[in-house]
Amino acid sequence: MVTHHLCLLRPTTHTLPLALRPRAPHSRPPTVAPHHHRPAHLHLRPLHATAAAAGGGGSPGGADGGKSPSATSSPLGAALVGFARSNFLPLALITGMTLGLVDPTLGCLAHKYSLSKYSTFGIFLISGLTLRTKELGAALEAWPAGLFGLASILLFTPFLAQFIMQIKFFPHEFITGLAMFCCMPTTLSSGVTLTQLVGGNTALALAMTVISNLLGIVTVPLSLAKYIGAGAGVSLPTEQLFKSLVTTLLIPIIVGKVARETSKGIAGFVDGNKQGFAVTSAILLSLVPWMQVSRSRSLLLSVQPKAFAVAVTVGVLLHFALLVFNAVALHILSQLEQRESVFARNEYARAVILVASQKTLPVLVAVVEQLRGALGESGLLVIPCVAAHINQIIIDSIVVNWWRQRDQQFANAK
Repeated sequence: MVTHHLCLLRPTTHTLPLALRPRAPHSRPPTVAPHHHRPAHLHLRPLHATAAAAGGGGSPGGADGGKSPSATSSPLGAALVGFARSNFLPLALITGMTLGLVDPTLGCLAHKYSLSKYSTFGIFLISGLTLRTKELGAALEAWPAGLFGLASILLFTPFLAQFIMQIKFFPHEFITGLAMFCCMPTTLSSGVTLTQLVGGNTALALAMTVISNLLGIVTVPLSLAKYIGAGAGVSLPTEQLFKSLVTTLLIPIIVGKVARETSKGIAGFVDGNKQGFAVTSAILLSLVPWMQVSRSRSLLLSVQPKAFAVAVTVGVLLHFALLVFNAVALHILSQLEQRESVFARNEYARAVILVASQKTLPVLVAVVEQLRGALGESGLLVIPCVAAHINQIIIDSIVVNWWRQRDQQFANAK
C-alpha cells in the first residue's frame, strides 16, 4: 500500500523504469490514484535528473551560471580553431616569412644544408602516397585540359614578358626580373599541393608540372632571348636541372606510389589520415619562402619601401591576370563542346587554373646565376620574383579556401 508512494519519494535512488516495472503487476487494482501519480512521476524524475546533471547537483540558477563561461569562451575558441584549419597554408606561409625577416639565421642555415630539396622530396612523396590509380586514368582522359595548361605555361605567359619590359621603373632590375619570371615553367610543388588540398586531379597537376619543367629547359632560353635579352647568351644547366627534377620530383612520386600499391596497410593509413598529410604538405611548402626570405633579408632591407611595394603590386597584378585568363579560357572552351566537356569539370579545371597560373623560382635563380650580371644585379633581379613567388602561393591558397568553403556550402544545401 505504501510502497508505491515511497518509490515516488526516492527519485534519486533508482531510475524510473527500474522502480516501476517490478511493482506494476502487484500493485492494487486500478484506481484513480495510480493513474494520478504515475504521470507526475514520469514528468518530475527527468526534470530532476536533468537539473542535477547540468548543475552538478546545484540549483537551476547555479546550473546556468556554470554553463555561462563555456558558452562565452567555447564559441570563440572554436572559431579560432576553425579559422586556423581553413587558412592553415597562408598562415604557415606568413609565419615563415615573418620568421625569416625577424631572424634569418635558421633560414640561412637550412638553405646551407639544402633543406628545400628534402622538403620538396617530402611533398612529392606525399603526392605519390595519396595518388590513386583512378586519378591516373582520369588524367589521361583530360589530355585536352592538360594540353591547354602546357600552352598557357610555355607560350602565353612568356608572351606577357615583352609588355612588362615596357614599364619604366627604377631599379630596372625589378621589372626585368618579373619579365624573366613570366618565362619560367610552373612551380615544382605548390601547384600540386594546392590542387590536392582543393580536391582537384593531382595526377593531371603532376603531369603538367613534370612536362612543363622538362620542356622548359628548351623553351626558357628561347623566351628569354626573344622577349628580354636578345644576344645576352642565356644558357641553362641542362644536366643539373634534369638531375634535380628526377631526384626531387619523379623518384619520390614513384616511391610513394609503389608503397601505396604494394601495401594495403599503407594505403589504408594514408586514406584515413588525409587531413594530416595535407597539413604536412603545407608545412613543408612553407619552408621554401622561409628560407628564401631569410637569404634575401639584407637586400630586402636595402631597397626603398616604395620601389619594393610597386614591384610587389606588379607581381600581384600579373598573377591575377594569369588566373583570370586561364579561368576565362577554360570557360570558353567548355562552351564550345556540345557534350560534357573536360574543361567544365571542377577537378580538371581547378588543377589547370592553379598549375598554369604559377611560376617557379628555382629555375629562375639558376638562370640568373648563369647570366653573371648580364641583365643587372643578380640579387635585385631575384627579389621581386621571391615576393611574386610567395604572393602567388598566398593568393592561390585563399582561392583554394574559397573553393572549399563554396563546395561545403553546396554539399550542406543538398
